[in-house]
Amino acid sequence: MTQNRVTSNRTVLRFTSAAAGALLAGLALGAAPAHGAERAADLPEFDFSACPTIDELPAGADSGTWRCEVMHATGHLRMGTIDEPLTEPMKITFAEGRVGGEFRQVFGEMTAAPIRVGGTPLTLTPQYGGYSDFLSDDTRRGEFDIKFAIGSAHGLPALPSSSCSVGSGEDAVHLVLKNTDPMQVISRDPLVAAFGAQDTEFAVPGTSGCGPLSRALNRVLGLPSAAGANAFDMDVTVAIRPYI
Repeated sequence: MTQNRVTSNRTVLRFTSAAAGALLAGLALGAAPAHGAERAADLPEFDFSACPTIDELPAGADSGTWRCEVMHATGHLRMGTIDEPLTEPMKITFAEGRVGGEFRQVFGEMTAAPIRVGGTPLTLTPQYGGYSDFLSDDTRRGEFDIKFAIGSAHGLPALPSSSCSVGSGEDAVHLVLKNTDPMQVISRDPLVAAFGAQDTEFAVPGTSGCGPLSRALNRVLGLPSAAGANAFDMDVTVAIRPYI
């Protein structure tokens, strides 16, 4: 858990929830799931165990109006010399709702499999960077900070452990996701939607916490990499469950 589990900022009031607000409104109006299916037979397994508990919601939150969301995202990552598919989903869990009319979020958990950096023994594991705001309008799907823990597929002993990463603290990679594919309801039971999102404007810092290997790692990974030279494409499915 991070110290910043609750997300609340002045930009929140400008946005509606893409993953739930519009979706739930559409269902209330009788919108049909994609392909006319009441339940998608090939849905992935969504694990709600990392949802923030009711006690972890902000003071004044009405749990009857709050919901937990579990996002699965695959896609493609390009930054520096890295150009790799994300075949195993990143999984992000968070709660959202309103307190006193203001939209609020509580982060739960992010997990992801290591990404092999082709042509090297290195791996990059996406991790939560300490900030998220999964609220959006018609063009923006939200934003979050991410870092990439550097590891080795062969367990190279020269690499530092968890401290060696791309992006950390104030230097986390900041993603602002924009729509690439419109949201579709793919299941009502459970309630699941799918959409595409992308950021092609983020900058990537050099490595940190890697000791004397930093210079060599930066050279191999092509870092730092300026804004406009990188891309993160995501195909997202999100499952939504009310607290009560």
